[in-house]
Amino acid sequence: MEWVPFLASLGTLVLALALAYRPLGDYMAWVFQTRTHWAPERVLYRLTGVAADQEQSWQAYLRSVLYFSLAGVLLLYLLQRTQQWLPFSTGADNPEPGVAFNTAISFVTNTNWQAYSGENLAYTVQFAGLAVQNFVSAATGIAVSVALVRGFAYRRSGTIGNFWVDLTRTTVRVLLPLSVLGALALIAGGVVQNFDGFTDVTTVAGGTQSIPGGPVASQEVIKELGTNGGGFYNANASHPFENPTGWTSLFECFLILVIPFALPRTFGRLVGDNRQGYAILAVMGVLYLASVFALAAFESAGQGTAPELAGGPMEGKEARFGIPQSVIFAATTTLTSTGAVNSMHDSYTALGGMVPMLNMLLGEVAPGGVGSGLYGMLVIAVIAVFVAGLLVGRTPEYLGKKIGPREMKLASLYILVMPVLVLAGVGLSFGIPALRDSIENESLTNTGPHGLSEVLYAFASGANNNGSAFAGLTADTPWLTAAIGVAMLFGRFIPIALVLALAGSLAAQEKVPATAGTLPTHRPLFVGLTAGTAVLVTALVFFPVLTLGPLAEGLMQS
Repeated sequence: MEWVPFLASLGTLVLALALAYRPLGDYMAWVFQTRTHWAPERVLYRLTGVAADQEQSWQAYLRSVLYFSLAGVLLLYLLQRTQQWLPFSTGADNPEPGVAFNTAISFVTNTNWQAYSGENLAYTVQFAGLAVQNFVSAATGIAVSVALVRGFAYRRSGTIGNFWVDLTRTTVRVLLPLSVLGALALIAGGVVQNFDGFTDVTTVAGGTQSIPGGPVASQEVIKELGTNGGGFYNANASHPFENPTGWTSLFECFLILVIPFALPRTFGRLVGDNRQGYAILAVMGVLYLASVFALAAFESAGQGTAPELAGGPMEGKEARFGIPQSVIFAATTTLTSTGAVNSMHDSYTALGGMVPMLNMLLGEVAPGGVGSGLYGMLVIAVIAVFVAGLLVGRTPEYLGKKIGPREMKLASLYILVMPVLVLAGVGLSFGIPALRDSIENESLTNTGPHGLSEVLYAFASGANNNGSAFAGLTADTPWLTAAIGVAMLFGRFIPIALVLALAGSLAAQEKVPATAGTLPTHRPLFVGLTAGTAVLVTALVFFPVLTLGPLAEGLMQS
């Protein structure tokens, strides 16, 4: 691999994110602090009966999240099951019930796992169903993260904000304006935006192929900006209609990262201490850079005559982007909850393919999905200060709030949800004879450690609401469609329930003054402790299964 293009691309991306950090973070802080409602928002509140100036308890906030998400699942399922009779149907048949259920769960949970081929969904389903959920599922994640931040900021409060106001403001004031600007940039870069239907083209071999057009740029921008990830086309961001050039590929990485990396600034502003935001940003940044460089190193060290002649293992890589932009995109998409791909992770080297898997098993907190990354990192910070408090024999505190038994139980349960879903899904898939036969005979094209890695990756992707996949796995079987659908559902809403309960518990407390024994949470020691906690939890839980999958395969190849 050529390291100069890699470092130049990564440096450009980091610089762009650094320039956006303060203005975007400050703007989002203003969005959630201001008492002023815009005129269109007031009209919407009146039509829906929302008491915009009345805050909710954490229980009411949670009920609003669940009711809204349930309505989204039902509506998206209905759109899919009736798509052949809708306008702009493109002649597509209705998806099967199981696939429609999986897809509805997928997009409402911000996962965008594709048990379907993107070209097989009608334009109306794409822009009225999938694109809408790309907005509101992302807005839901941001709303929940802000509710947790209010838990740290509020004093003796029984409320944590109003979900309907947070959802509306995130959509109208943050995601929509950024999406318009981003879509214009993508259209200028050559991304398709039309309703032209199918176009017959002549292939290099002299044959013909029908390629659909469609409202691609408008969906592409929000799928990245909202860390959603579902591709308009089945080839996702490796398709030239979705991702035409090298600079659009890097720009899409910027879209994926810009809000998750700016939210720590919003956090710092809302709690009244920008240093706290910089500390969380530092943890995210360290883990992100470590992942990108590890993946680049593993992929550049591919062995064999062909990889050496090509400058690295190019199997599965998009030739237009090469290894540098492929590994940056792969790390970016799996460290967030995006799941978009511009190369096939299944074709990476064994240890290289393990890095995207580890990114998800880390909990996608570096920087994570929009909203979910911040609240996931704050839960890890709570655990880190608790551990630090035990080491020095003092009651742990974070941002002036005591971390007692209730807070630690909620944080611990949050940490355990994803591993239970992943390991239970993999264990059932291979432990029950009938399911094992289905996996081996219908889903896997690879045996041995790589086959295990494909199944492990699928459940890690589902439970973490990522959506990417090792492409060698056929996941539209009844078992995997249902099991991954359940993993996506529980992996999204159980953690949200625990986070909102934690927010309510923290908001009800009075702030305690810092003392000589209080751990400063804005210094390098806290940054290292929090990053170490994230890595240690992942290592303890998943090392055994990793030794049977990618690590075993890597040793076999060495």
